[in-house]
Amino acid sequence: MTVSRSLALFTLAALLEIGGAWLVWQGVREHRGWAWIGAGVLALGAYGFVATFQPDAHFGRVLAAYGGVFVAGSLAWGMALDGYRPDRYDVLGALVCLAGVAVIMYSPRGG
Repeated sequence: MTVSRSLALFTLAALLEIGGAWLVWQGVREHRGWAWIGAGVLALGAYGFVATFQPDAHFGRVLAAYGGVFVAGSLAWGMALDGYRPDRYDVLGALVCLAGVAVIMYSPRGG
């Protein structure tokens, strides 16, 4: 249950951070206005709280592992919302990052 909860929190964090950044990007770069920017800022603020709910109590570990989720999630977001098509090196890099997440967060630790 702990791993599934952790993965759900990483997914939520990615949706909030990537989505928030995308909303700010749309508001500024695509001239969609302050409402988009404000929604993005709120999502980014909410993202900041999600990591605190991770079962692991070590900030550095949680944020380092989340970095891998962010990399893979950003590519997926780009595919879903911006028509981005990753090449094999993008996919390989994302898989390496996700393997890093597994090693950092879910490896058995003594003591």
